[in-house]
Amino acid sequence: MAPSAVETETVTVPDVSKLKLQAAYSGPYKELAVARFDAEAEAGLKGHKAAKYPNYLPTWDRNEKYAPLEPFEHYEHGKDADTTFPNLLPKDQVTVKQLTPTIGTEVRGIQLSSLNDAGKDELARFVAERKVVAFRDQDFADLPIEKALEFGGYFGRHHIHPTSGAPAGFPEIHLVHRGAGDKSAENFYENRTSSVAWHSDVSYEQQPPGTTFLYVLDRPETGGDTLFVDAAEAYRRLSPLFQERLHGLKANHSAVEQANNSLGRGGIKRREPVINEHPIIRTHPATGEKAIYVNPQFTRNIVGLKREESDALLKFLYDHLAYGADFQARVKWEERTVVVWDNRVTQHSAILDWSDGQRRHLARITPQAERPAETPFSA
Repeated sequence: MAPSAVETETVTVPDVSKLKLQAAYSGPYKELAVARFDAEAEAGLKGHKAAKYPNYLPTWDRNEKYAPLEPFEHYEHGKDADTTFPNLLPKDQVTVKQLTPTIGTEVRGIQLSSLNDAGKDELARFVAERKVVAFRDQDFADLPIEKALEFGGYFGRHHIHPTSGAPAGFPEIHLVHRGAGDKSAENFYENRTSSVAWHSDVSYEQQPPGTTFLYVLDRPETGGDTLFVDAAEAYRRLSPLFQERLHGLKANHSAVEQANNSLGRGGIKRREPVINEHPIIRTHPATGEKAIYVNPQFTRNIVGLKREESDALLKFLYDHLAYGADFQARVKWEERTVVVWDNRVTQHSAILDWSDGQRRHLARITPQAERPAETPFSA
């Protein structure tokens, strides 16, 4: 397994059977959080069933404090792949369905957890090319968590999220969890017209994620889909003159607001927030594709431009990505699905479109990759 992104100063590993007693979470949502730790309590919450995977219920430990991330040398396995994909997509065994011409694929008939190293290399390359791939009928959720992490660690150093909940004893797993009985979506739209929030995961890190895995544990019967946008195709749609102007520009990506929001809601901050500069146009190390690398969740300003100039240019890029329905894909979650995408050439957004209190529970494995780089402009 690849090493974790941090060394733990204080480690607390709660007994999953006693999560309710050992929950270190506090704040305005404490009662809801404690209910999440007790699968039986959730089962009795307005008639909802117990969590299918109680070992993946989120925990928060205020004693966990991590040192700043240190640079590391990332190896991009996608560069080693056989681009005919004989191990990943063996003929007469898999069914491959393209969701759109430029982005998104659905694959059935191959078990990711059984791939050899050559197959993993092909996975990294195939995902870089198709941007997001939904693998159906997978066993990831049923594996011991350490085995799932061992698989994901092949693709890079595990990132530990600074604020999110994690399964007890496995801080490398980032959890997406809206618990049973949570009907806050009814109030969400009192102040918002849409839940769409485009982003590339933790782009504020010096070495943000590359090949990323998200697998479903529990889901509403309908709703809760995830949108993806092809940031490489978005770059290609720009005029050569505009592309040339973007090259050489850098933008600041900030973790400060996310950390402050967590603390303001009674959450945690495992690591001091960082701000890092990244090129607005980055180049993928395996495919050589150039992609737009700014997002409204974490990008704050363009280095060297005045505020009004920076805001105007960033707004254009955000709108260009958000309105590009002709280079976007919508992934619908099914049971036993693992969605793999490349954070370097995509952005995504969850959709909050159900309000009946059904649970939405997913786990993310987030290998870090290289520091974003760009190559000189060429028309």
